[in-house]
Amino acid sequence: MNVANPSRLERLMPLLESDPSNLSLIADAAESALDERRPEQALELLDRYGAIAPLPPRESNLRGLAAMQLQRFDEAAVVFESLADGGDPGARFNLAWSRAMLNDADGALALLDEDLAHALPQAAMLKVQLLHSGGEFDVAADLARVYVERHPDHRGLLAAVSVLALDIEDGELAARCAAAAGDHPDAQTTLGTLALREDRGGEARDLFDRALARNAAVPRAWVGRGLARLMSGEADGAAADIDKGAEMFGDHLGSWIAAGWAHFVNRDLAAARARFETALGLDATFAEAHGALAVLDLVEGRIEEAKRGCEVALRLDRECYSGALARALLAARSGDAAAAQRIFEAALTVPVDRSGRTIAQAMAKSGL
Repeated sequence: MNVANPSRLERLMPLLESDPSNLSLIADAAESALDERRPEQALELLDRYGAIAPLPPRESNLRGLAAMQLQRFDEAAVVFESLADGGDPGARFNLAWSRAMLNDADGALALLDEDLAHALPQAAMLKVQLLHSGGEFDVAADLARVYVERHPDHRGLLAAVSVLALDIEDGELAARCAAAAGDHPDAQTTLGTLALREDRGGEARDLFDRALARNAAVPRAWVGRGLARLMSGEADGAAADIDKGAEMFGDHLGSWIAAGWAHFVNRDLAAARARFETALGLDATFAEAHGALAVLDLVEGRIEEAKRGCEVALRLDRECYSGALARALLAARSGDAAAAQRIFEAALTVPVDRSGRTIAQAMAKSGL
């Protein structure tokens, strides 16, 4: 306790000790506990209230918020479901958020109708994020453009739209929304990604560092910083960063491919193969995984396997970076004993498309 400047909760608790059945005082103390990020104490106070009388809507809402702070979203959902029946938009949003945290995207989206998205910018943000993560890019993009006009000052919404804009290849929208979102970590990540795609590696690295300093749970920032490090020749650090981002994403194919190339550049072919095979296991039709494995097969002397993998990659996607690299290396290979090492060295520097991009540069443009 700060004796010189006690918090509101610290001022209320002595009063409550002298009047322990004062429901108004209990409720005020519970609210103060939440404001001071003490959710366990808030729940204890609300339990005390509930032992005296049923919780009214305001106090029930406090219980739901305390459960959310503790990430007990199943408990929060039960509370907010009863409150949402009364039409309270805040309770409906909190119920939607709790369902989203419980991986019930459909249940959350069912609550996020247009009236709620227009009334609450945080509801608009969540709806964009859920549609985006669910692969509904066109629907999300159409709504996002409406929502940013409706809520032009909500940083969370602007940051979420900037991330979506990257995936729909709308660089202007991504840059505009990210710039308006200030220091939001997702916005910093978007700006870093745009800088990376324009070969401004140093600037990108700074932006990703700033994003991670504010929130270390942003996988795009880990992958992005790793790609920036890969471009600058820091292969060890690059591999560690991209691995972390890929693991956080879980099923993001490009990040597993980027992780594999980082290990490849670091001359750890076993780790590279493991990452490429992870991507292939997630999607057997992903051309980059077939092409990347073809390069590894070639480096390790399995020429026929490399040819087959290259053919599959380019049949699936004629613009496949790794397929083009495998094809170039196959065309340039030599049959003597030193061929594998020369192929390996060439694989680090051979351009993979007509623009002259090397592995690191190509992955910087495709890994996020």
